Amino acid sequence: MILLAYPWLLALLLLPLIARMLLPAYQPQKPALWAPWYARVVNLLKGNHAPNKQSAPQSRSQLTLTWAMWALLVLALTRPQFLEEPISQTLPTRDLLLIVDLSGSMEANDFTAPDGEKIDRLTAVKSVLDEFLERRQGDRVGLIVFGNAPFVQVPFTQDLDACRILLEETTVRMAGPRTVFGDAIGLGITLFERSEVEDRVIIALTDGNDTGSKVPPAEAAKIAKDQDVQIHVVGVGDPTTTGEDALDEDALTTVASTTGGQYFHANDRDELESIYTELDRIDSRDIESETYRPRRDLFYWPLAAMLALSCAQVLLSSTRKEAQHG
Repeated sequence: MILLAYPWLLALLLLPLIARMLLPAYQPQKPALWAPWYARVVNLLKGNHAPNKQSAPQSRSQLTLTWAMWALLVLALTRPQFLEEPISQTLPTRDLLLIVDLSGSMEANDFTAPDGEKIDRLTAVKSVLDEFLERRQGDRVGLIVFGNAPFVQVPFTQDLDACRILLEETTVRMAGPRTVFGDAIGLGITLFERSEVEDRVIIALTDGNDTGSKVPPAEAAKIAKDQDVQIHVVGVGDPTTTGEDALDEDALTTVASTTGGQYFHANDRDELESIYTELDRIDSRDIESETYRPRRDLFYWPLAAMLALSCAQVLLSSTRKEAQHG
């Protein structure tokens, strides 16, 4: 389907006619003697005994050619466009931020793969999150990793495949051996500052207690609540562990409850997978989409035709002059 972006410009087609009707005919400014017999004398001198009958048809053809060029120029100005087939696009309805612990304790081989092989915690987490991301159509997803400091691995995007690839590239101790969980939450909150959707969720995963954040996790959770950011926390590993690798479930529960989220604990891959399935159910939402029809500009076709006619007019004019002087 072809349409015009500015159809009202078609009124310019009448401009030459209006100008001819309203403007006075061209009159030479210098004095001249009018001789009605001049054309006949010229014809007699050239050997012709009748008036030149070709001038009128030539004048009409030149006028027609000029008007055609004007019409093509006006058509180009109206910006003709071809309407493509409709395309549906999923609209983001929620910003979902994943926060993943990459501290040294995440390399503990206490999780079991579906084939029965022992795997480290991070490998299990990446496997489950990969399946989780496959189901996030309609969400903008971001990824923060943390160790000694938090880093944005993936800013908010609807390109879930890119997010999954960059998640797979993470390694234990990639961000340092420590656990700054509170700072990771703080960085996550800053990512939401430009968010335009109402539903903003953080799903954080860690296997240890905070060992050096500038902002304690409990304080970061209060800030998140003020920014209408909900945090779900997933703790992995043995809660009876002591020392720096101890899992402070009380602190993690406080972070989740302060923001209206939930705390989950996973001892193995199956529990971890069931947790993310439950999070899918808790955070279910309607997928919104919009349909639009792309437009492809066609103005260059009438413009090219006008230029071709202009070249033809110049060529014909030169040919006539050569014939007259020949």
